Amino acid sequence: MLAQKLHLLRHNVLSFVSSRTGSDLTRRQYDVIVVGGGHAGTEAAAAAARLGAETLLITQKIMTIGALSCNPSLGGVGKGQLVREVDALDGLCGRAGDSAGVHFSILNRSKGPAVWGPRAQLDRERYRQFIQSELLSTPRLTVLEGSVDELLVSQPNPEEPGHHRVTGIRLGNLPQTSHNKLGEFWPIPPDRAGVTESVDGSHPILSSSVVLTTGTFLSGSLFMGQTTSPGGRMGDAQSCAGLSYTLKETLGLRVGRLRTGTPPRIVKESVDLSLAQLQAPDKQPTPFSFLNTHTRCKPEEQLPCYLTHTTPGVERVVRESVHLNCHIQQDAKGPRYCPSIESRVLRFPGRRHQVWLEPEGLTSDLLYPQGLSMTMPPELQLRLLREIPALHRAEIRTPGYGVQYDFVCPTQLTPSLQVKSTQGLFLAGQINGTTGYEEAAAQGLWAGVNAGRTALSLPPMALSRTQSYIGVLIDDLVGRGVTEPYRMFTSRAEFRTYLRPDNADLRLTPRGFEEVGCVTLRRYKKAVSVRDGLQEALMALQSVALSSTRWREKLGNISLSENKSTTLNGLDLLQYKDVSFEMLASAFPECLSQYFEYSQRLKIEAVYRPHCEKQSREMERIRSEESLSLPSDMDYLSLPVSLSQEVREILDRVRPNTLGAATRLPGMTPAGIIHLLNYVLRTGQRNRHTEHRNRSSQKEGEKGQLCASNIPISQ
Repeated sequence: MLAQKLHLLRHNVLSFVSSRTGSDLTRRQYDVIVVGGGHAGTEAAAAAARLGAETLLITQKIMTIGALSCNPSLGGVGKGQLVREVDALDGLCGRAGDSAGVHFSILNRSKGPAVWGPRAQLDRERYRQFIQSELLSTPRLTVLEGSVDELLVSQPNPEEPGHHRVTGIRLGNLPQTSHNKLGEFWPIPPDRAGVTESVDGSHPILSSSVVLTTGTFLSGSLFMGQTTSPGGRMGDAQSCAGLSYTLKETLGLRVGRLRTGTPPRIVKESVDLSLAQLQAPDKQPTPFSFLNTHTRCKPEEQLPCYLTHTTPGVERVVRESVHLNCHIQQDAKGPRYCPSIESRVLRFPGRRHQVWLEPEGLTSDLLYPQGLSMTMPPELQLRLLREIPALHRAEIRTPGYGVQYDFVCPTQLTPSLQVKSTQGLFLAGQINGTTGYEEAAAQGLWAGVNAGRTALSLPPMALSRTQSYIGVLIDDLVGRGVTEPYRMFTSRAEFRTYLRPDNADLRLTPRGFEEVGCVTLRRYKKAVSVRDGLQEALMALQSVALSSTRWREKLGNISLSENKSTTLNGLDLLQYKDVSFEMLASAFPECLSQYFEYSQRLKIEAVYRPHCEKQSREMERIRSEESLSLPSDMDYLSLPVSLSQEVREILDRVRPNTLGAATRLPGMTPAGIIHLLNYVLRTGQRNRHTEHRNRSSQKEGEKGQLCASNIPISQ
């Protein structure tokens, strides 16, 4: 099936590139144009099209749509939650991961299920093929190979906020695309032999909304040693400078500069894996997608990863080559949580750093050395690698390099990811200062949703940080901005016991279908069926109630207190660590055995239900206390409560009059609001008690004085 789709895609791409010119494209107006075919762009284009918008995806190379530019993996702690949420909203990357995964594991298993991190190593070719085949089968979506030179900007709609309005894009003048170059990837039909055509860049393409997902290509520069060249990815054309000029000069947006990098790719046969520690995958792969019960890669077909470490020799090579490495000397901020080996050595001297040797695919002869991103000259990269015992004979297929690129300060965006000053312009991915496939995909989906809704004259939608990790991500970006590439962690979500990877479908799929419009009927029906089944199972568990003594008799050796005389139902009992749903179902098969398929979800729900109910009550308190007055003289900087320094500075600077006003401040978190609410209520009660005691003492004193003068006291 996949091969048939790809064959059709090759035919469609050739027909489109060979038979259409820029003037043909201007004869119609698209609802949405998406610029860039990476993780953000593909999700944005697919989401807008699912919503019903006529969508055009423009990418510099059709063959690189869905390419994994850096590490061949998906998910992880915090990131896996994003993948599952994107999937719950009918996005692509979760199902692509299930199709392309070759090594599946759940990170953080030693901790609670709320912070588990679903992760997979991917086959690069399988992932790319899946994304391309999915885009092909998406109605109302057209793909064009080209480069965008500038945005078309006009006067704004006076009835909406903003200083400008985007009306489309203008293509850059590309070198002619010969069929031979394209034919390396898409075979040319015989009747097209000798034909050379290109998309004419002299004509605009009109649209109601534009989504920019330029990744590292916005004024991108590549670095290797002391060599610098324009570009956003090795082997690809540089981006047009006109687009960056439009953003900065025409629209007046604040733009910053960030950097990232990628490690060299190592020939697998040149590595002595016997000197590295084998890391096996999970015996049973866990799919990312709620639509899948199993992955394409069978358990026995999975590939292992290997763990090794840096040595003092690695540090020596880094220090000796600093003067030959212009990328590491630049001021642009790099990713704190995925730094280059040069940054790690210089920041943490004398330490032993982990290096993961990861497969790039089932048939690939390369290994990806996670943790060895580097930008020194190629000959020194080889020397550094060979300082690691397992890599002492390593050969490099492609060297590592660094990238610097422009990003737009994301505080200039609304929660719908639209630029505040420019109607119809949406940004997603690394252009907003983030790093990682998962963060890009999440933004891309939501930007595509809102670009489509705007084009179809529907109101924009927002996700709060109490509803999803996507909401946390967007709220952090638009409310706080970035000073370094942003990465998602579970610690960023205050309500992570509710925002779990297991319940993303229940949280988001119904809303995605009923309110947003980006979820298909098939997925919606499945989510509703699961929701109803879980609800029935929970009611069945609650219907089984016994005393502690009777439970011990039924289940045997479980750690129930001997002194507990209260009655416990099945859901209460499932909260205990050594009690499983299977145990309860075997004791009461007549009412529980039909719910075996939900056993893990029921266990997780039981464990976290008390925490979620508490958080729900706290959020209800916030809503009910919105009118609570905040003291005007409150010293937020030294307040004896758990508030981050950033939140303290926001409160001290703005000094909101009420709790409701505080909740609406950019950068404020629900956790901070709860701590503030508790403090004000607690100190307010204490002050009232103090005032009451003072008034009582005063009255007693007055009574004494009156009695002493023999004046009757009215009772």
